[in-house]
Amino acid sequence: MLRRPTRALAASAAALTAITLSACASSDRDSGEGGEAEQQSGGTLVFGATSDPIMLDPAFASDGETFRVIRQVYEGLLTNELGGTDPVPALAEDWQVSEDGLEYTFTLRDGVTFHDGTDFNGEAVCFNFERWFNFEGLAQSPSASTYYQDVFGGFASTPETPNIYAGCEAPDETTAVIRLNRVTSKFPAALSLPAFSIASPTALQEYDADNLSGSEDALTYPAYALEHPTGTGPFRFESWDRGNGEVTIVRNEDYWGDPALLDEIIFRSISDGNTRRQELQAGSIDGYDFVAPADYQSLQDDGFQVLVRDPFNVLYLGINGGGIPGAGANPALQDLRVRQAIAHAIDRDTIVTSLLPEGAEAAVEFMPPTVNGYAEDVTTYDYDPARARQLLQEAGAEGTTLRFFYPTEVSRPYLPDPAAMFQVISQNLTDAGFTVAPTALPWSPDYLNAVQAGGADVHLLGWTGDYNDAYNFIGTFFAAKADGLAKAEFGAFNDPQIFQALAAADAEPDPAARTALYEEANRLIMDYLPGVPISHSPPALVVADNVSGLEPSPLTAEVFSTVSISD
Repeated sequence: MLRRPTRALAASAAALTAITLSACASSDRDSGEGGEAEQQSGGTLVFGATSDPIMLDPAFASDGETFRVIRQVYEGLLTNELGGTDPVPALAEDWQVSEDGLEYTFTLRDGVTFHDGTDFNGEAVCFNFERWFNFEGLAQSPSASTYYQDVFGGFASTPETPNIYAGCEAPDETTAVIRLNRVTSKFPAALSLPAFSIASPTALQEYDADNLSGSEDALTYPAYALEHPTGTGPFRFESWDRGNGEVTIVRNEDYWGDPALLDEIIFRSISDGNTRRQELQAGSIDGYDFVAPADYQSLQDDGFQVLVRDPFNVLYLGINGGGIPGAGANPALQDLRVRQAIAHAIDRDTIVTSLLPEGAEAAVEFMPPTVNGYAEDVTTYDYDPARARQLLQEAGAEGTTLRFFYPTEVSRPYLPDPAAMFQVISQNLTDAGFTVAPTALPWSPDYLNAVQAGGADVHLLGWTGDYNDAYNFIGTFFAAKADGLAKAEFGAFNDPQIFQALAAADAEPDPAARTALYEEANRLIMDYLPGVPISHSPPALVVADNVSGLEPSPLTAEVFSTVSISD
């Protein structure tokens, strides 16, 4: 059964669409009378993940498969609406913002306990915020506390690095007050990120949660992150069988809200997409993520439910055009005409129709049209190989060799088949007069480390939004980092106009003015052209016919507590 939610004009409409379609599909399947059948309680759901989680401490998490498990075990002050992208209450029932935008007062749910029996209260909230702010050593490395640094900045021991966190107070059991150093568009929506889930202070201390070892490129995590993750969520951690690639979570019988319907969920790591499909067809698993577009129809014909998410991502071709000293940067890419030639060389429309699922859209900037701040009048670069060749000639760069990196052993929401995408874009670039030197690397850690260090001339990468805010897309990519430069994958360029535009938009308290500033930032980015946005794609999950209650999320942030499985 194929469900295709129409892309919503607003996140609330997306949620309503997803819920409506779910009800229709379930009623057709279960009752045949137009009325939803009652969901069955109990049972085990086996879900095919693309890989093991890295570990299970939210503060050190940054990848989708880690977040998939964490979202079921932990909760933050806020979450995202079911099937949508807007923040809604979770452990916080409500919040108030001071007139100057620097103080957020959260009213907390009463009677909530962590899985180890520790009380959830204002002190627990502040313990977590102070933990993040006071990270030391390897915990401060970008590979460890990625999201904390992206949202908050520096740490207590790094005063030279700007930080928006000013402190946390707990005036009583059900109140937490978060103070900021400056206004930011990221607050409070960023608190819906699973990286800012609230963990049991007792467990964090007992299992030495902050004691990372190893190196920045190869972190070793303590017992807390591997064996004792402790949140307040509807499921609690049971076991992690690393030999078989299985994480098991079980229903939290003391959950404060509506209890989960399933007894347990097993997340089984199956890296190959064809193998995931075969395991589903054989009945060994009950569902999996990142369905290959070519499999949609055959799975539907076999009676499976293909759940298509609204597109809330961007695939791009990153260009190392800034020139990182010592990184062997290609000087030709510092010429805007060469970057423009790359943009004109790419046939986005063919990519969308031949390599991506129905509902994918060609991208003209680095965020989806549904995010406030999207500009309708950015500079665009239509597919025009002749214009690309002309630009190369004008730049004296005919035949420029591009070290083109692409990943293997992975399928991403925005990039279901990296090898096929590379083949098409490589041919586009060759037709436009470039020489392509390919490099294929395993996704993690080889590929990510290589491109994020600026080792490629051009590379395929993308982003699924974490919450509905422009900064989460273009600020993540192009704002100045702690060293005053942009991300290394884009050549660590230094463009004061872009940096100033993003900083001004982030600090603007008025929503309408902020939107206008982000629109201007998008115009500047597409004029500078640090990369080429390619597409926005609707990735899909698939589940067996006897599974109900799984609402597809544009953020790939599905909640499994509403899921049931019938005999």
